[in-house]
Amino acid sequence: MEKYELQKLRDLPIEGVAERLGLSVRMHKALCPFHDDHHASLSFSVRRNSFRCFVCGAHGGPIDLAMRYLNKPFLDAVRWLADEHNVIIDEWQPRSTSFNVHRSTFNVQRSTFNVHRYTRYFEHPFLNDEARHFLFDERRLDPRVVRWCRLTSWRDKQDVPWLQIPYYDREGKLVGIQNRNLGFTPIPSPKGDGSLPLKGEVGGGAPRFRFPQGSECGIYNLPVLNMLRAGEPLYITEGCSDCWAMLSAGHKAIAIPSATLLKRKNAEQLSTFHFQHSTPFIMYPDRDEPGERLFMQLKELLPNLEHRQLPPDCKDFSDYYLKNKTG
Repeated sequence: MEKYELQKLRDLPIEGVAERLGLSVRMHKALCPFHDDHHASLSFSVRRNSFRCFVCGAHGGPIDLAMRYLNKPFLDAVRWLADEHNVIIDEWQPRSTSFNVHRSTFNVQRSTFNVHRYTRYFEHPFLNDEARHFLFDERRLDPRVVRWCRLTSWRDKQDVPWLQIPYYDREGKLVGIQNRNLGFTPIPSPKGDGSLPLKGEVGGGAPRFRFPQGSECGIYNLPVLNMLRAGEPLYITEGCSDCWAMLSAGHKAIAIPSATLLKRKNAEQLSTFHFQHSTPFIMYPDRDEPGERLFMQLKELLPNLEHRQLPPDCKDFSDYYLKNKTG
């Protein structure tokens, strides 16, 4: 794993990581999960991107918080953070002890995405039972959306089912793939006190997400830009699942992979499109601190970005969509 990849995780907003872990952060404070706390003694420093408990002494950055809260070793905590925040990390290790000999070759290979190898997977998409259950029973998505997004599925050698999500550029060229583990199941909170469950791992410690080498998973569903009519709004969502829900609700939508990872290239792409077409943008930010931060980041680039508030009992647009489907 490269140093710059670890730095991405160390730069994740500490309060956003705490929220993803299930802590309730108010005014930069939370109840400390590392001792019997009743007075919110865990403090967060946004400037230093760190946490500290002034009672039990627990302290550190985002990776330290994940390690301690999840009771995981360093590498497992890093994988969890990457999965939760859609950070692409490469855990390649050289087979030879002569690391310097192969390093330059590896750097060239890492940036190359084999389009020809993967394009055929999406020519005739196939959905296994787990994928159909996830998309149609759990998410209640419109089958036309699933076909438009060309979602397909597969199983690895450990029989773990995966949903394969293609990323295309605006011209329809495949530029990346996000594999979502459909066997990724909840486990109880490590505190054992009935607090919010955390996501766990399945056979063989398979991660929640996998990305083929060289994948460019930036803005999702860019081809939809070519379908926008003059004055028609474009909805910006966080993550593929919210995008599918928005499309199923009858709106044109794209997705930012993660609230904590708005890449400069992606931001400039949206800003250029706005100035060229004066497209109205609408967003339902997730009901958490990272979601609101993403909205504020986008608002600086897209002055006409409209904020839509989710109901209190919906954490994201997928929840809102499902509530309306079943209500």
